[in-house]
Amino acid sequence: DPGLAESDLLSINYTSGTTARPKGVMITHRNAYINAYNAIAHWRISQHDREMWTLPMFHANGWGGPYAITAMGGSHIVLRKVEGPAIYQMLQDERITFACMAPAVLATILEFPHKAEYDIKTKPRFVVAGAPPPQTFIQRLEAELGWEFIQIYGLTETSPILTISEIKPHLQLQGEAYYRTKARAGQEVIGADVRIFGADGDEVPWDDESVGEVAARSNVVLEGYWEQPEETAKVIRDGWFFTGDMATVNTDGYINIVDRAKDVIISGAENISSLEIEDILYKHPAVLEAAVIGVPSQKWGETPMAIIVPREGATPTSEDIIAHCRDNMAHFKTPSRVEFVEALPRTATGKLKKFELRDQYWQGQTRRVN
Repeated sequence: DPGLAESDLLSINYTSGTTARPKGVMITHRNAYINAYNAIAHWRISQHDREMWTLPMFHANGWGGPYAITAMGGSHIVLRKVEGPAIYQMLQDERITFACMAPAVLATILEFPHKAEYDIKTKPRFVVAGAPPPQTFIQRLEAELGWEFIQIYGLTETSPILTISEIKPHLQLQGEAYYRTKARAGQEVIGADVRIFGADGDEVPWDDESVGEVAARSNVVLEGYWEQPEETAKVIRDGWFFTGDMATVNTDGYINIVDRAKDVIISGAENISSLEIEDILYKHPAVLEAAVIGVPSQKWGETPMAIIVPREGATPTSEDIIAHCRDNMAHFKTPSRVEFVEALPRTATGKLKKFELRDQYWQGQTRRVN
């Protein structure tokens, strides 16, 4: 339509619903094409790229990514089911160069036991989003397989890309420091103004300790929530979109997401990041998947609890897991309880449903933090 304006509504995309009822995010034509430009620039998309689709097409990158690949004349190859054999067969036969995925899909790729049986000629770039991946995943992908890891941060409300963790050459990072930085949300993409505001309304210092809420101003920020003006007013304030994600910033300006505001565990007046504990848990050789939630405590209000899916054939004990955590982090952050399960509840896009895990432990409580 020649009369179409870039500010007109393009689509209504629903949030994943990991923390609340899904909301309809109004995305404009400008939102979508600016996001596509950023993907092309930061992910180095070209006509030679062949993307393996692991994400549902209703996911933020599932509808954001197609614009970038199509605009540059690349190829889309759709994976019907996230299973190790199907993934490796497609990587080999279709000569895949690029893919976007949640950490759960990356785990499937890393844990597949028959990698050596496939002759993969390309060195694909894997963009991971949806949740911060464990640092060990990054090390294994790049060191063991020789493929490239790209961490991004964004939301359905931001079309979705806000930051990318690109290692700047002047930092000269190597080894542990290199992978630790790659695991961060990173720095702003082109045209995005991203800041971390403390409870006092001021930006937090770049000391990697002060925690605040991530806020953004950009042409990729949503128009509003469909038919929910009150919800829109809660997140768009004074021209800033407040994400609900808590973060720190280091001296080089790299943002680190420490938790969703609703997932931070407040124990004895201390704020504890569930993601920090999960990252430590993934370094235990018997842990396949892990989730950490806050559970009621008469003494501390709430304390961390680890819910773990063990690796096949492994039989870790609660004592093993707690000792591992105490050896690798501050003792007050160590889980007070450990439970083992066969699977963790996830959304269709691979995100953990922590609210489901919490519900069973907080039934009968008048509030979710004592």
